[in-house]
Amino acid sequence: MVKPEKKLATQQIYHGRAVNIRVDTVEKASGRKTTREVVEHSDCIAVVALDEQDNVLLVRQFRHPVDRFLLEIPAGGIDPGEEPIDSVRRELQEEIGYLPRKIDKLGGFYATPGYGTEYLHCFLATDLVPSRLVAEDTDDIELVRVSPDEIPQLIASGEICDAKSIAALLIFLFRRRGK
Repeated sequence: MVKPEKKLATQQIYHGRAVNIRVDTVEKASGRKTTREVVEHSDCIAVVALDEQDNVLLVRQFRHPVDRFLLEIPAGGIDPGEEPIDSVRRELQEEIGYLPRKIDKLGGFYATPGYGTEYLHCFLATDLVPSRLVAEDTDDIELVRVSPDEIPQLIASGEICDAKSIAALLIFLFRRRGK
């Protein structure tokens, strides 16, 4: 059995609003020493939200790092001291203007485990009631309703192209098919 790497030292090289970056010196099982660059990011939630007509509610928003608009599921950070399920309620109110009365856990995954710490908790939100919370950076979000039957084509065509949305939507479709 392969042994995990042993962390020997850590150097914080950047502290920002959304991410921190550190460089860890590690010793591999072979005894060789090397470094690992780590992007520290808080855990987040990603939500498949269904309206009363069984449409999936997606958001189209501009993403500066990739310089384009992306079609995604609602998602966001978990505030310090906040439980993931409470973050689901807050984020849906901020991004799509609905409060879910029913929330089910779909699963979760690490976004980029090769260099990042962010873990995404995935949920299904249903029984939505209108309820808007105002938050910064949400005024340019467009709400897009799609049938679950359209999702595979939106993924295959590249219109939905971010990993969290693809993963959560596929989990949702897999579970839905099993019911």
